Amino acid sequence: MASIKGLSDLSNEIAKALTEYTEDVTKGIEKEKRINAKKAVEMLKAASPKSESATSGEYANSWTTSKIDGKQVIYNKEHYQLTHLLEYGHANRDGGRTPGKPHIRPVEEFISDRFIEGVKKVIGK
Repeated sequence: MASIKGLSDLSNEIAKALTEYTEDVTKGIEKEKRINAKKAVEMLKAASPKSESATSGEYANSWTTSKIDGKQVIYNKEHYQLTHLLEYGHANRDGGRTPGKPHIRPVEEFISDRFIEGVKKVIGK
């Protein structure tokens, strides 16, 4: 640190240190977002239900992530209409009900906890 010759210099040094810290924290959080979004996509692909038909795995393989307005958004790009139906179940034409296969919520809970821990490490808590 440079030698400080007065109150003005002290406030400048403090402002400089805070700016550097803020930049480091911002970069660290962005990195955590990318890492956790990638891990979430990987986990969703593994946890998603797969049918026994010839198109098996299309739903699972359609999970992806994009950065939108500074946020990492995880979504199913091809079969987005099925996410709610598969997660929570749905009514059938014959009056029966297909049970849900929870695969999104467990991943979301795991990634949320992991992200929070990563942010704590970034900010030094």
